[in-house]
Amino acid sequence: MTTTPATLIVVDDDPEIRELLADYLGRHGYRALTAEDGEALRALLARETPDLLIVDLMLPGDDGFTLCRELRRDSEVPIIMLTASADETDRILGLELGADDYLGKPFNPRELLARIKAVLRRTRALVPPRPAQARLVAFGDWRLDRVTRELIDADEARLPLSGADFQLLQVFLDHPEEVLSREALFELTRGRPAPPLDRSIDVHVCRLRQRLGEDAQHSQLIRTVRGAGYVLTTRVEALA
Repeated sequence: MTTTPATLIVVDDDPEIRELLADYLGRHGYRALTAEDGEALRALLARETPDLLIVDLMLPGDDGFTLCRELRRDSEVPIIMLTASADETDRILGLELGADDYLGKPFNPRELLARIKAVLRRTRALVPPRPAQARLVAFGDWRLDRVTRELIDADEARLPLSGADFQLLQVFLDHPEEVLSREALFELTRGRPAPPLDRSIDVHVCRLRQRLGEDAQHSQLIRTVRGAGYVLTTRVEALA
């Protein structure tokens, strides 16, 4: 039995990097396409449905931030952002705009490959729930559809979640009323230990709170436990 290789798009204005990554990813079983800027990416997206995007932050014309914001308006395709900037603010902003992961330049291609595999594992769309796992789960005033990866509010309105937001919410739903440290949340959602002083989990929690209509100062569902981490404060009920 054969499987269709995942399609990746590498967006970088450096032709050498594009060629090297396309060759490397191709040798590891992926279908790798490339684009040098936002215009070329849009042309590709008009005829391709990629499984994941690798987007450089510093691009001519529309930068990586702009492209990430644009993509998130109507797509939940996973995005790994590449940045040569040492400024943590750029990385945090990328995550806030909807990137699923980031990697600093220069990087080891093996690490990028590991990140790609980890992101695809947790974000591939429409994976059916395990037999023992309910499709619909209720918590607070919300329900989560695990198949379509949508939040459902009391008025039956549906809100699609990005792969990163869905994965983080899944972790909280699997550990209701349990304090989870930042390190535990990072490892459970990313599949690897958190790097020293990494605060990306705080960004993801903030973004998930916004999806749930809350903010950090008045969050009732996901509360901050000072010095310990975060806790989902409500019970979770499997519906069907």
